[in-house]
Amino acid sequence: MKINEVEAQVGITKKNIRFYEEQGLLAPRRNSENGYRDYSETEVAVLRQIKLMRKLGVPLEEIRRMQAGGTVADGMRRHLVTLERERHSLEQSIQLCQSLKGREERLDALDAATLLEEMERLEQTGTTFQDKQKNDLKPARYVGAVVMALLTTALMAALIVLMVWGFTVDPADAPPLALLAVLVAIPAVIILGVLLALFQRIREIQKGEEDDAKNY
Repeated sequence: MKINEVEAQVGITKKNIRFYEEQGLLAPRRNSENGYRDYSETEVAVLRQIKLMRKLGVPLEEIRRMQAGGTVADGMRRHLVTLERERHSLEQSIQLCQSLKGREERLDALDAATLLEEMERLEQTGTTFQDKQKNDLKPARYVGAVVMALLTTALMAALIVLMVWGFTVDPADAPPLALLAVLVAIPAVIILGVLLALFQRIREIQKGEEDDAKNY
């Protein structure tokens, strides 16, 4: 079956399916006639297994170990150690938030330096706090993508206008209409490509691109 059918059947995006192939977790055979990937029920079953493990938060390397012959029990024992560590970290965050809940003071009066030092001490013992700073740059990513797309689109549009104007200044010396259509079509196609790339980029930013393999 084709990748579109697999995507619909398993509920994993084509992008992630190809990602898992690149990671060596999946190896569909190639159709000898057209060279396209040909997925069988075996690949569908493997993708369901990967999806299950990823939904449980199992790392790709652990999945690779299990595929190489390790048992599910061994993999889960190792993963449970990680989950227990994460639960401990979450409990530490909850305790710190509860302690702050009782402090009736404005943010500008909060002694953040002391609290950060306490958090750093906890981190040295293995606690991992949530860090949302990576999401703070999302608006900047949107602006950068949109600005570049608009600049490129404006440049190509100006080029189209300039060529049309140049060809109409002296109709007697104007090139054939077919050539004009081709010359105008080139920047028009570039504009379309830029807008498509912008749309895909915005979708990636919305999904979060820290670990795309986690999204299904």
